[in-house]
Amino acid sequence: MPSEPFAITSAEGHELSGALELPTGLVRGGAVFAHCFTCTKQARAAVSVSRALAARGIACLRFDFTGLGASEGEFGRAGFATDVADLVAAARAVRERVGGPVLLVGHSLGGAAVLAAGAELGRETLAAIATIAAPSDVGHVLGVMKGDHDAILRDGEGEVSIGGRSFTISRAFLERMEAASLLDLVNEMRVPYLVLHSPSDPVVGIDHASALFGAAYHPKSFVSLDGADHLLTSSEDAEFAADMIAGWAGRYLPLRDDWPMPDEGVVVQTGHGRFGTEVHTKTHRFVADEPRSYGGDDTGPTPYDLLLAALGTCTAMTMTMYARRKKWPFEGARIHMTHERDHSADCERALDEHVRVEALNRDIEVLGDALTDDQRRRILEIADKCPVHRTLEGQLHIHTRSAG
Repeated sequence: MPSEPFAITSAEGHELSGALELPTGLVRGGAVFAHCFTCTKQARAAVSVSRALAARGIACLRFDFTGLGASEGEFGRAGFATDVADLVAAARAVRERVGGPVLLVGHSLGGAAVLAAGAELGRETLAAIATIAAPSDVGHVLGVMKGDHDAILRDGEGEVSIGGRSFTISRAFLERMEAASLLDLVNEMRVPYLVLHSPSDPVVGIDHASALFGAAYHPKSFVSLDGADHLLTSSEDAEFAADMIAGWAGRYLPLRDDWPMPDEGVVVQTGHGRFGTEVHTKTHRFVADEPRSYGGDDTGPTPYDLLLAALGTCTAMTMTMYARRKKWPFEGARIHMTHERDHSADCERALDEHVRVEALNRDIEVLGDALTDDQRRRILEIADKCPVHRTLEGQLHIHTRSAG
C-alpha cells in the first residue's frame, strides 16, 4: 500500500510521528490505529491492520503516542489522559484529510484509549470502534509495570520496568491510570463496536472482553482470536484480525456517493501510489496496478492482465454457452493466456519492417471426459468466435475526447 508521513500536533504542542496508509485506489473513509502499551506504530498489529484497511479503501493512520517511537514528549509524564487527547487530535486530523467520520481501532491499552476518545468525539467524527485485546479497566495495566508504585505516589516519580524496558513514571501517570472508568464510557457509547480477543490471552484475560461486550449497546460484534497471543506476534493472527476488522468496518464506512459508478461502460480514475488506478463499472469496482518490479504496489492486475482476462473470460463464456445449447457433457475450460510483445519473426504476413507485431496466445484445455473428439473440436473452433476476439482482430478504432 502507498504510505506517507503524517505528523499530528498534540494538545500539548508535541509533534506526533505517524504514517498514513493509503488505498491504491480511491478512499472510502478514514481510520486511526492506536498501538499497545509502550509499543509504537511499527508493531505488527499496527502495520497489518492499517494496511488491510487500506486495501479495502480505508486510509488508516498509525502513529506513535506522546514520548514513544519518533514522537515528541515524555512518556512517563503523559499517561492515559494524554493518549486519549492524542487520539482525539489524530481522529480530527484524519477526518479533515479524507472527509467523513472515522473508524478508531485500538490494541491492548490502545483499545482502552480509543474507547475513552470515542466518548469525546461526536458522531460527525466517529463512525465505529474496534478493540483488540483491550482491558476493561485501565488500572489493569498497572500490573505489568514492575516497580514501587507506593514510592512513586509518595515521592512524585520513580522508575518502573515494562516489558524489560525502564521508564521514569510520574505520580500523575499512575493517578490518571487508576481514575479512568472504561465500562461507564462503553455503557454510554452509541456507536458500532467490535471486540476482538483471544480466549487464551495471558496478559489481558477473556473476562475483560466479556465485560466490555456486555456493557456495550448494539450494534456490537465479537470475534474470538483463537490461539493468538496478546501482541499478535504471529503474522497469521495479525492478518486474521486485520481482515475481520476491515470486513466489518465496510458496513460503517460505505461506498462514497461521489464515486464514479457509470450507467454504462467503464470509468477509470487515478488513485494513490505511483500507478494505482480504480476501475468502476455499473455494479463493480476493482483496482489495477503495476508490479513492484515496475515501480507499482502490486495491489491489482496490470492493464495487460486485464486485456488477457477480457479475451480469456469471453472465450470461456462463449464456449460454455455453445456447449450448453448443444447439451453436450462439457465441464468447463481452463484457458492460459499470454502476451507476446514481438511476434514479427513468426508472422507470415507481409509487414513494413518498422511495424512491431504483437500476439495474444491462448492455450485452451476443454474439460469433460464424456465429450467426443468431434465435440471437443467444435468447442475449440467456437472459441475464435467470441465477441472480444472479433473486436480485437477487427477494424478497431479508439476515439479520445475531452470530457472536461
